[in-house]
Amino acid sequence: MPGLTSAAGVVGLLSEPEPELQVFALKVLNEQIDSLWTEVANSVGDIEALYEDPSFPERELAALVAAKVYYNLQEYNESMIFALGAGKLFDIDHEGEFEDTIISKCVDTYIALSGTIPANNTNQPPSQLTTAFSSNANGASSISAGLASPTTPFSQSILPSKSLLSRQDSTTTFDPSQQVAGNANLPGALPASVASQASVQKQLYAIIDELFERCFQGGSYRQVIGIAVEARRLDILRRVIIRASEDEKKQRKGEDGEFIRGQELMEYVLEICMNVVQERSLRNELLQLVLDLLNDIPSPDYFSIAKCIVYLNEHTMASDMLVQLVNKGDAKSTAVAYQIAFDLYDNSTQDFLKKVRGDLPKAPEPAPAATTDDQDRMQEEPPEPRESDQLLKELDDSAGVPASSLEGNQDKKEVELSPEAQKAFDSIRTILSGTKTIELDLEFLFRSNRADMAVLNKIRDSVEARNSIYHTAVTLATAFMHAGTTNDSFFRQNLEWLGKAVNWSKFTATAALGVIHRGNLGQGQKLLEPYLPKDQIAGANPSSAYSQGGSLYALGLIYANHETFALDLIREHFKKATEEVVQHGGALGLGVAGMATGDESIYEDLKSVLWTDSALNGEAVGIAMGLIMLGTGDIRALEYMIQYAHDTQHEKIVRGLALGMALIMYGRQEGADELVNGLLDDPDPILRYGGIQTLALAYCGTGSNKAVRKLLHVAVSDVSDDVRRIAVMSLGFILFRKPSSVPRMVELLSESYNPHVRYGAAMALGISCAGTGLDEAIDLLEPMIKDPTDFVRQGALISLSMIMIQQNEAMNPKVGTIRKTLMKAISDRHEDAMTKFGSAIALGIIDAGGRNCTISLQTQTGNLNMSGIVGMVVFTQYWYWFPLTHFLSLSFAPTAIVGLDQDLEVPSFKFHSATRPSLFDYPPEQETKQEDAPKKVETAVLSTTAQAKRRAQRKEKQQRRESMDIDQTPTTPKTVNLDDKMETDESPPKAEEGQESEKPDGGKKEGDAQPETAKKRMEKEKVGYQLENMSRVLPPQRKFISFPDGRYQPVKKPTGGVILLTDSTPSEPKSLMELKAKKTVKPAAAPVTLQDRVSEALGQQEAADRDAQGAAEAAGVLTAVDEDGEGGEEAEVPQEFDYFTDEEGGNEG
Repeated sequence: MPGLTSAAGVVGLLSEPEPELQVFALKVLNEQIDSLWTEVANSVGDIEALYEDPSFPERELAALVAAKVYYNLQEYNESMIFALGAGKLFDIDHEGEFEDTIISKCVDTYIALSGTIPANNTNQPPSQLTTAFSSNANGASSISAGLASPTTPFSQSILPSKSLLSRQDSTTTFDPSQQVAGNANLPGALPASVASQASVQKQLYAIIDELFERCFQGGSYRQVIGIAVEARRLDILRRVIIRASEDEKKQRKGEDGEFIRGQELMEYVLEICMNVVQERSLRNELLQLVLDLLNDIPSPDYFSIAKCIVYLNEHTMASDMLVQLVNKGDAKSTAVAYQIAFDLYDNSTQDFLKKVRGDLPKAPEPAPAATTDDQDRMQEEPPEPRESDQLLKELDDSAGVPASSLEGNQDKKEVELSPEAQKAFDSIRTILSGTKTIELDLEFLFRSNRADMAVLNKIRDSVEARNSIYHTAVTLATAFMHAGTTNDSFFRQNLEWLGKAVNWSKFTATAALGVIHRGNLGQGQKLLEPYLPKDQIAGANPSSAYSQGGSLYALGLIYANHETFALDLIREHFKKATEEVVQHGGALGLGVAGMATGDESIYEDLKSVLWTDSALNGEAVGIAMGLIMLGTGDIRALEYMIQYAHDTQHEKIVRGLALGMALIMYGRQEGADELVNGLLDDPDPILRYGGIQTLALAYCGTGSNKAVRKLLHVAVSDVSDDVRRIAVMSLGFILFRKPSSVPRMVELLSESYNPHVRYGAAMALGISCAGTGLDEAIDLLEPMIKDPTDFVRQGALISLSMIMIQQNEAMNPKVGTIRKTLMKAISDRHEDAMTKFGSAIALGIIDAGGRNCTISLQTQTGNLNMSGIVGMVVFTQYWYWFPLTHFLSLSFAPTAIVGLDQDLEVPSFKFHSATRPSLFDYPPEQETKQEDAPKKVETAVLSTTAQAKRRAQRKEKQQRRESMDIDQTPTTPKTVNLDDKMETDESPPKAEEGQESEKPDGGKKEGDAQPETAKKRMEKEKVGYQLENMSRVLPPQRKFISFPDGRYQPVKKPTGGVILLTDSTPSEPKSLMELKAKKTVKPAAAPVTLQDRVSEALGQQEAADRDAQGAAEAAGVLTAVDEDGEGGEEAEVPQEFDYFTDEEGGNEG
């Protein structure tokens, strides 16, 4: 039929009594509705009447026409209702704009309808948190479900629920919270037809099922998973994964082999849980589903199971899985169990690991003797029951977390074990205690130390040591540069400089030993013995209280996040201490060593010191209370801290308690919303500051849009500069898993008129983009180096060093320029003290751990790095208190691959890196040594002298032309001119052009020519090279690593850190690497004479005496009592003065 120009005649047929004419009219309109809908719209009521007439033979056709009319009218809800009524006439296989729009609307409606299904929550309402917050209209004082139930949404009956992506609600997205009677006209509510008619819902589900089946046939399983997760339909999710496995089996037709499609989908769901889902209760439900499916597989992916177990905090399942693997008896299963134990240590809290160790079976043996770290003693002593155990269990149950036994610390019944199983369980206990990982990290950092002492000497010589801020800056740079390497030679070689430390500078210098020796579990206490507090003896010289407090802080840093005898030792000194400085250091040491243990007794000890209401130790005690209760969400602790923060008059105590409350809410997400709202509505800016920190720690790494929106709102609206600064800075903690999105977000904030906002933007870039070398972040930070405000320049320099850590010229050509900028800032006499302080810290950070560490807020397996995040958060408080800067060392992660065999020994073998050697090589050392050496002064050539020489040359030429008629005269003067130029002005350009590649360090002197030279050198290099075991492997390099060695193969894909290897030929002798960090005296390889033994012993004794003498001298300097008091006079900070640039000076001249 030719196209109609008017629908008037056809529309008239709709009112005819004969059904045949009405059907004919509908068929015509259905074919040409896109061009005639404007005229048909006025008669849409007649079409609806035909659809509603039960006697009409073509009701589905009428519904389809009505759907297309409403579609063109952009009434998509009504269009969807009639399309569902069209039945089979609505063909979802037909590709068209109308069909695609209706299908999309059906999916949105399906998700909204699924959200109206009431959650199965049979738990009793949780108890309410009593706070001192003032009541307000926003309901900030209603601290009920959100805080008391930390794993459930904030309260869906009060707030409309967001999508799992936390996207902004649009007018076309249905809101499940509005699905009650009488809400049909509200924005976001479902149409009344869908909400009330069961037949329409049935048709909707039929369309969705048909859509799912089409996806199954096309292999588009991930699309169905996305819809199922959005709709919270775990039954659909299970069906998809099972269907994928069945389809794969049918395609293979009974062939043998591993079926991986289902496992890939489970990995995809796991990735969605970790990176997309932002609601904790939904994540727990999804993880539990994945865990159940993984356990049903004949050969499950144990590493994915372990990841789920850690998130669900199921210590019983973790121990059961380890027992299951060990009981298999084969070497590979044992290696997998060891690998899972290493992963559990990297990703779990001390409390979780302690419960897992307690759940492992033991053979009926006599109690073993106490070891150095008293691990077995701690396992045998059951902890005292805590009052909050039952409450926290109820909180987890209310969020849908699977019930787990709270009596996990009690050992299982002793069983008969084979020697092999007993050895395996003992090894697993050692791994879970962290001793093995810490020992291997220490060995790697010790043997691979590439710290450049010339840089430290340059920093020391460039600043005035009598001023405490400069002395502290050098101390911090030394600590960061040698973090974990056990190399404290700089202190021993600079005793005169070290002796200038007084008061808190001495405290910081002593604590720096803890950063340098972090992980030195065997000798940590012995190293700090001279500094630790001692009982005073009559007539003995008392040691400095500052070095005593710093030593307790250092002891905590050495045993950070590692519950050993050191925790009891620090606690003992802390309880005996009467000096406030010693209590301050002891509190910080207790918090670091006992992180996330949830120990009530330590918490009570800290609280008793807090009651003294001392501003000096109160701040440290508040932080320590938060560290001990890290992530527990303990309501009783929060109530006490909130109350005390309102009662005390000391700002330092309030600040410490605010940060402590934030630490308690680490990772609680929606559970912290009520506390955040209460703190942000408080009139005290310090508590609002703590509210922002609570928000950042509760949602760290989630990328939550809700949290980001709140931070941005506070960043531009709060009246306090401190609160605005921390709000912008906290964006880095929320978004560190999406570093590329942060520069775009803070671009405008980095140009704010407020310097505190600019500083916050700089630090947010450093926190989120640490170790990435992201060009967009560097482009924003480079102009801030020249900011007119000194602390903004400080923040920009520190952030640049964080971003450029472990970067070389091949990875980022700007790293050389940035290093020079840092050195220039520290040596510039006209620079402000705060900027110099930031530059010194930055030089330590960029070479952290002897250039073998990066800053990582994630673990090797992609989980949150709890200690790293906590260290970074407390580090940002250096703004108020310099000693807290040491906490940044908790964020330093060694970048190495350490292969272990089934005996947990380090074999000597090589693995392959499919890159050029220079791509991930160490950056070149700074050339400060050449600058320090005296240089021969070049003879100055005056302009008059040069003119006289040129006149003499011209006169000589004239004489030669007059005396000789040979046409070779141009050659001789040309050579002479070249020689003269090489001796005077044009020698530097010639050296750049021709001799740069011949110099050993020439390419590193010229920043502009360096990238080109490096690029040419890389082009000549051969791709692919071998690396020894325990070598540095950067995070971007891991994807290029392979194990071609036929003997040793990893049990899982290399992710960095400790990798368990399977030995294909265990019967052959193996070559082991010598651990140098633990080595004391090397035994003789063959029998020697008596004289040789005497000589060797004398030489060793002399070396030991030299080391002991250096250590004793350093200890004597630091423990000496300061002659001047707390308010002693220090060197004056250099005053600001005006100076002119070359252009300005030239104009005046």
